[in-house]
Amino acid sequence: MVGSGLFADDAGVCRCTWCEATPLYRAYHDTEWGFPVADDRRLFEKICLEGFQSGLSWLTILNKREGFRRGFANFEVDKLARFGEKDIERLVGDAGIVRHRGKIVSAINNAHRAMELRDEFGSLAAYFWRHEPDARSRPKRVTRKALLAMTTSAESVAISKDLKKRGWSFVGPTTVYAFMQAMGLVNDHIEGCHVREAALAARARFKAPR
Repeated sequence: MVGSGLFADDAGVCRCTWCEATPLYRAYHDTEWGFPVADDRRLFEKICLEGFQSGLSWLTILNKREGFRRGFANFEVDKLARFGEKDIERLVGDAGIVRHRGKIVSAINNAHRAMELRDEFGSLAAYFWRHEPDARSRPKRVTRKALLAMTTSAESVAISKDLKKRGWSFVGPTTVYAFMQAMGLVNDHIEGCHVREAALAARARFKAPR
C-alpha cells in the first residue's frame, strides 16, 4: 500500500509525489535531490536557480536548466561575474530561460558575492555545510504532513539573513530551505520513498567540507 505523499510507478517503485509529472522530474528526484553536494559550481547553480524558481514550479526551471547553463556560462562564478549590460540584454531576450530582469541581475550580483564568500571561507561548500542542521533537530519521520510544514528552518533563516547581509539577493528563507533539500543538507525524501535510504547512505559516506 502506497503511503501518503508517495506514488508508485508501473513497476511498483515508490517515490515522493512531487516528482510524478514527468520522467525528467523522476530522474532528478532519483539521482540528485537530497544527495550531498560539495561542488561549488553545482551549489552556486542551484541557489541561483532556486531564486529563479520564486513564484514558479521547480519543473519549469528544470525543463529550462540546460538553457540556463548555456546562458549563464554554466554558472562558473568567475565567468558570470564578468557579465555586463550586453549580457543582461541578451539574457532578457533568451527564450531558453526565465526572462526576469531582476532575477538575471541578481544572479550576476550573486556571482560577485560568491567570490567574496569563497575568499573568506575557502569554498562555497565550506560556507553552506557549516549550516547543516544537527540530526537531532530533524523530524524522526519525514511524512507528507511534516514535509508540508517544513518550508523553512532555523538554519535556512540564518543562512538567508547572513547572505542578505553580505549583499546576496533572491535568497529568502524558503528559497534557501529548498536549496538545502536539494543539496543534501537535509534529507526530505518521505518515509517509504525508495530513494530515502540511498540518500542517507550517501550522506554517511560524505565528508562535509570545513
